[in-house]
Amino acid sequence: MLFGKEVLVFDLPENEAPIRYLAECDVEKPDFSKFYGEDKLRSLKLNLPNLSQTQVARHYTNMSSRNFGNDNGPYLLGSCTMKYNPKSHEKFASLPGFLGTHPLQPDTTVQGNLELLYDLEKQLCDVCGMDAFTFQPAAGAHGELTGVMLIKAYHEDHGNPERNIMLIPDSAHGTNPASAAMAGFKVVEVGSQKNGQVDLEDLKAKVEKHKDQLAGLMLTNPNTLGIFEENVDEMTTAVHDAGGLIYYDGANINAILMQVRPGDMGFDVVHLNVHKSFSTPHGGGGPGAGPVGVKECLVPYLPKPRVMKQDEEFKLEYNLPKSIGKVRAFAGSFTVLLKTYCYILANGAEGLKNVSEGAVANANYIFRRVRDKFKVPYDAPFMHEFVISGDWQKEKGCSTMDMAKRMIDYGMHPPTVYFPLIVHEAMMFEPTETETQENLDMVADTLLAIAKEVDENPELVQSAPHNTPVGRPDEVKAAREPILKYPEE
Repeated sequence: MLFGKEVLVFDLPENEAPIRYLAECDVEKPDFSKFYGEDKLRSLKLNLPNLSQTQVARHYTNMSSRNFGNDNGPYLLGSCTMKYNPKSHEKFASLPGFLGTHPLQPDTTVQGNLELLYDLEKQLCDVCGMDAFTFQPAAGAHGELTGVMLIKAYHEDHGNPERNIMLIPDSAHGTNPASAAMAGFKVVEVGSQKNGQVDLEDLKAKVEKHKDQLAGLMLTNPNTLGIFEENVDEMTTAVHDAGGLIYYDGANINAILMQVRPGDMGFDVVHLNVHKSFSTPHGGGGPGAGPVGVKECLVPYLPKPRVMKQDEEFKLEYNLPKSIGKVRAFAGSFTVLLKTYCYILANGAEGLKNVSEGAVANANYIFRRVRDKFKVPYDAPFMHEFVISGDWQKEKGCSTMDMAKRMIDYGMHPPTVYFPLIVHEAMMFEPTETETQENLDMVADTLLAIAKEVDENPELVQSAPHNTPVGRPDEVKAAREPILKYPEE
């Protein structure tokens, strides 16, 4: 009985004794003190207001209207691909036949799920030029860690455990060196040229210097500045000739879909942020997925289980003796991957090609409109995103942060700021392929209007935003002194 009602009591583990107790008790106020101890229980009642249903509904409705998302307007975060995603895919992922399944069911009862993952693996291999994929990683950074762990396993299996140097450009996403370090690699930074691309001579010099310890190179292409690496073939050849492997950070793959494949550029392993580039909305901590694709040389080390087909039946294969093991429970975020499957089927090869062309066109359109009013650190042909600098506005007393906050007053989400680190006062925009020319013009007009305000009324920009519930919170204090519980008094 539960609060006077009959319930089904499961045989729960010992650490879930309070749940068993709640399911077995027949009281309105179950006593948990015998499980947690009196010292762990709240001594005062929560100071919660006594509100009507109407008041509560209006409160949360007003709170939700203060949130900003892609349904409200352009979401211009660079390197994050915050594009609009079809709502129909959410419906497909919510079909009872998918939602009603459980990851612990026998393989024979989830054949449709396994077939979908099997087909999706083949599709992603075609898109990326890879030979196999694992769907276990939960997000991009987790995919990075999995990818470099595969590289490490490869070298150890080939009798080269001393290969512990990972080359990473200074313009890389911050998660690249973090992932490499977590996998036990020593990171060696490679510099950039004045055109924003990797310094090929610096790379070759460091490959030569560390050739006996070189594990590989982590590279994003287009790079974090939104510039395509023209010397990628020479870079991958140099690393391969020295015995290393090359990792592709797929955060920017939105720019090259069906134009060029990482596998064709010489990369041995790639992660994809499918929760960004392939239909699932990104942000807020999840849900996410970061599938990792590999060339044949790394297939034996992929996490287990893998989805296999045998005698017209699909199964999860655990007998993989060289596998690095599980990096996450089960086969990954199934419903996220389902939406990826829908996105690929809905677009097809030609549609995915149009995605990349639209992303590149939109980014360059805004850039061409605003380039004369902002400093351009690397005036090269951009791909899906571009970086400008608020350096000259800084001379007038307005920082990049000031201008980003002012954009909120114009009803749009600010771009990524102060990244990449090699650009002073950086502003990084990625409009994606899903924004119309009307919205692109709105973004450009806003930036030009703010640049004019910096000239004529800098105090207005310095004190922005002006129409939000909270102006400028102390972000350092919020990080160092977070309030994590409701006050008792």
